[in-house]
Amino acid sequence: MYTEDTIREIVDKQREFFYSGKTLNVEFRLRQLRRLKAAIIKNQQVLEDVLYRDLGRAPMEAYFCDIGSVILEINETMKGLRGWAKPETHFSGLHCFPSITTKVYKVPYGVSLIISPFNFPFILSLGVLIAAIAGGNTAVIKASSKSQHCTQLMKKLISEIYPDKYVTIIDGGHDVADMCLAQKFDKIFYTGSPKVGVHVLEQAAKNLTSTALELGGETGNWCIIRKDANLKDAARKIAFFKALNSGQICININQVAVASEVSEDFVKGLIKAFNKQLGDEPHENPEYPRLINRSAYDKCKNLADEYRNKIVYGGSGNDTTLKYDPTIIYPVNLDDSIVQKELFCPLLPIVTYKDDEIGALLDTISRREHGLSLYIFTRDIPWAKKVMQRMQYGGGCINEVCLHMMVKGAPFNGTGHSGMGAYHGKWGFMEFTHPSTVLIGSTKFNLSMREHPYTRAGRKLVELLER
Repeated sequence: MYTEDTIREIVDKQREFFYSGKTLNVEFRLRQLRRLKAAIIKNQQVLEDVLYRDLGRAPMEAYFCDIGSVILEINETMKGLRGWAKPETHFSGLHCFPSITTKVYKVPYGVSLIISPFNFPFILSLGVLIAAIAGGNTAVIKASSKSQHCTQLMKKLISEIYPDKYVTIIDGGHDVADMCLAQKFDKIFYTGSPKVGVHVLEQAAKNLTSTALELGGETGNWCIIRKDANLKDAARKIAFFKALNSGQICININQVAVASEVSEDFVKGLIKAFNKQLGDEPHENPEYPRLINRSAYDKCKNLADEYRNKIVYGGSGNDTTLKYDPTIIYPVNLDDSIVQKELFCPLLPIVTYKDDEIGALLDTISRREHGLSLYIFTRDIPWAKKVMQRMQYGGGCINEVCLHMMVKGAPFNGTGHSGMGAYHGKWGFMEFTHPSTVLIGSTKFNLSMREHPYTRAGRKLVELLER
């Protein structure tokens, strides 16, 4: 059992360890990353087992989404860390003469708090830890109580490779998270819902703590399908993505908007794709994941029941295994409540629009809260690129789904109700460090314009330097 006193003691120990200066050494950070990588590789089978126990993940999906992704993140970070951490040198400018050299140091924040969700227990906790370690911080990870087997395994692995004065994992519910937020951390990184994100930001504001939020987006992530799209390709990719982790993915497609001219053909193709990939009864397929708990299952089932007369595929489940079929709800009105909230389950509402009225659709989406992802299927790539440059969202794909978050060297982030801050690779390093600008002064040849009394010659010199 955790109390405010025990958590405060953990934070105090980590702050003392940070003040020792040991985490500032880049070689020290690299050694810690190597230890984490070795532990993950050694325990791959056990990691796959607990992902199956908590989420019903097949080994391939467990490795692709969580385990392998953590290893790739470590590899990228170890490869680039020395260069990222190296101080930058800048020319101060003639107006600073004779002090012409300025350094920008990448300084760690200190003691960090990472609050992670259940849906991807390893990549959304250890993946963030990689960035915290790379930046030279210590870390307290508040892991989810919902994915309890994954959390217990992480506690065991982390305690075996790191002392708790450096990195530790705390389990428990919202009460324990609030105990953590009551402490003075130097950096907070939260992944979860916008509603809780507001609470995290409120608590962080009390200590003016730098905070990064990765949120699901309040009105969900849109997928837009134009009438010129390759419908078979779109259906194949969307079916796989919607079934992945049973829809419990922050960047998953929340709703589809398809041109009415091709909507019937698309729905037929999507049903065919689901059947081909998962069989006639997906909830009986051993490779199909389950919802995290009974509450999530009931919420999904009850929402499906509200739209029972519009379900054209799926709509069934197993309340023992907590598996609910991918469910197509069609057609749905653009103003229906189901397309104005994050679903986080395998329900997929489909809205139709006239292709020549795409501008009005985009305008409506733009006026809602910003999603974490946006997906467009079309053969008109120049048009799609223009849309992607003017819409507000975290990240996305053209004629593809989900893979944008796996691109090395590129940031993963949200905006507005889908978050703030960014991470992955160098972006994670930058998120967990703050740039400190230091000018190195000269003790000789100081200019008269920086001394009283001001002279006419000094003024002319200033004007000359400005020009």
